[in-house]
Amino acid sequence: MSVADAPPKNNQSGVALALQKSSLILQKASLIRVFDALEHQGDETRVVGGAIRNALLDRPVHEIDLATTAEPDAVMARARKAGLRCIPTGLEHGTVTLISDGETFEVTTLREDLDTDGRRAKVRFGHDFEADAVRRDFTMNALFLARDGELFDYVGSLEDIRQKRVRFIGDPAQRIREDYLRILRFFRFSADFGEGPIDAAGLLASLRERAGLARLSRERVRAEMFKLFCARRAAEATREMSDAGLLGPLLASAPNPARLRRLAADPEAAKDPLLALAALCLELPEDAERLQERLRLSNAEFKRLDAAACARIGFHGRDRPPSFDELRIGLFRRGRQAMLDALALAKAGAREEYGCEWEAARDVLRAEPEPRLPFSGSDLVARGAPPGPAIGKALEQLREHWVGAGFPDDAAALSRLLDQVAKEVVKDPKS
Repeated sequence: MSVADAPPKNNQSGVALALQKSSLILQKASLIRVFDALEHQGDETRVVGGAIRNALLDRPVHEIDLATTAEPDAVMARARKAGLRCIPTGLEHGTVTLISDGETFEVTTLREDLDTDGRRAKVRFGHDFEADAVRRDFTMNALFLARDGELFDYVGSLEDIRQKRVRFIGDPAQRIREDYLRILRFFRFSADFGEGPIDAAGLLASLRERAGLARLSRERVRAEMFKLFCARRAAEATREMSDAGLLGPLLASAPNPARLRRLAADPEAAKDPLLALAALCLELPEDAERLQERLRLSNAEFKRLDAAACARIGFHGRDRPPSFDELRIGLFRRGRQAMLDALALAKAGAREEYGCEWEAARDVLRAEPEPRLPFSGSDLVARGAPPGPAIGKALEQLREHWVGAGFPDDAAALSRLLDQVAKEVVKDPKS
């Protein structure tokens, strides 16, 4: 059904505004080139999904997906003939990526799912836009926009977008069984685009079908969870998931959504998915190992979580931030990133009335130069310490003396520390 054929109960001024907003997409020269390349021999191509949704919600349109009646081989042949770069990104599902004027467009042939196993689908290509719409996940992702500006709404998308309501198309349980990742997408879209309570039918179906989450690869779970953590209402969605018993099994831990809610109130931390994961699950260094295994975190992500957990150990049970001296020692031993992460996590777990003090500590930490040990093994050798394994141990002692003395940088104090440690090595070279 086109907008022009919509029932009279629809707000006509709202429809007109929707058409005006969505039609701006069609003015892109790069998109016009794609239309010109594909629409031959009776085939039709339409913009679909997220680009239209975002335009109607006054959100940035970062990517434009297209649905077409042309089959993948025809899409590639026509695109190449038009001078467009063509990448066969998912031919078995009818998807080809085209690059026009440096912009990427994902073009998928209309299809119906013949068989699904909760992860992959066997598809049959078709020519029916409505049939393609009803197999999609959420109503707000199923609008189609023709190149002449006509907007097609087959499943009540416009009304759900207007009300910012995230709702499965058709039977939620059936949609989920087609791809169990849709459970996580349901919470992520509810967090990003939804307002008000989460859709009850979708929540109930997610609970009933939750066993299917175990069939997903850990990489897919990680990618979807990290997107969820960056969503506008991430704290609310993760609380819903935790209360429903969905989050703990995914992360193999007892999550702390209240701490994530407090972390999300900090604009700097709100868009950091790894920090959000730490707020939910990280207490001790061994938690970092478990999360790496559970979500297939990269080595860099694991090291950051591990360093934050080690740095935060000294903050457990504290409502007020560390002193300036403690901050400097932490900065020297753990590094700036680990200490900033630890402060953010500790603030999220502390009493809210001390929030300003934690923010002040973070500002100090950012501004304070990172202490650098002003000695080397050659300085000890120059003072008579014998070269060899004892020098390494002596440097460790020297470092601790320097930290204990408050990181002095004047020559006299540094010379005294060197002399003291060098004498100890000369006196007992095996120590």
